[in-house]
Amino acid sequence: MVIHMLERIGRSVIVMLENGGRVIKLFLDTVGHLRRKPNGHHVLQQMVHLGVNSLPIVMLTMLFTGMVLTIQTAHEFIRYGAQSSVGGIVFIAMGRELAPVLTGVVVAGRVGAAITAEIGSMKVTEQIDALKVMATDPVAYLVVPRLLSCMFMLPVLGIFAIVIGTVGGYLVASTYSGISSFSYFHSIKTYAVVMDVLGGLIKTIFFGAIVAIIGCHKGLTTAQGAEGVGRATTGSVVASMILIFISNYFLSVLLYR
Repeated sequence: MVIHMLERIGRSVIVMLENGGRVIKLFLDTVGHLRRKPNGHHVLQQMVHLGVNSLPIVMLTMLFTGMVLTIQTAHEFIRYGAQSSVGGIVFIAMGRELAPVLTGVVVAGRVGAAITAEIGSMKVTEQIDALKVMATDPVAYLVVPRLLSCMFMLPVLGIFAIVIGTVGGYLVASTYSGISSFSYFHSIKTYAVVMDVLGGLIKTIFFGAIVAIIGCHKGLTTAQGAEGVGRATTGSVVASMILIFISNYFLSVLLYR
């Protein structure tokens, strides 16, 4: 019984390490293709599809996140006479953690699934093999534009997320808690520094790379038809979210130590 359990654990660890090695190899191959000029049309097309179309859901998510955060904190700050620091706390929380992480999670759910489903469908219908027959590298044609678009558009979405989240906090602070607009925005100027925003944007670059590479890897390794596409899509979203949270810890240690 114990030996059987250890064997299962060992097999799971080996499979995990193999998948990790394939992901790293795919990332290195993609970086190698960046030495050549990518197809600008494909990159712009993916930027619109993966970035611009994600803006409404990111804005809606961050608006209510900022509002909820302010509801939870403003009353306590007012109780202890620290209402003049509410705006700064909300902005710092948005810039450092909430905006980059929630943007990464939202994009992983929407964009990561879309990337995997699209490439996975091409894989099971043998379109990937057709690209190879036509002497077109699937990594250069499919992965590079998606990686570049995600790494560029995630910081843009992160900026919008910080602004919308801060505005959502202001709406609640001014209407629900009676905090003046001057006090709210003056506290941001007083307590926040450039690194609060810059660090969050650096995080989004890494999160964008994670979403793109994991989505493309799951798509390129899809098997067993339509059922395999569904499993790959689910696995892509789950793996991307887990890696975003793990990498967020290490990035926070490096950036805000």
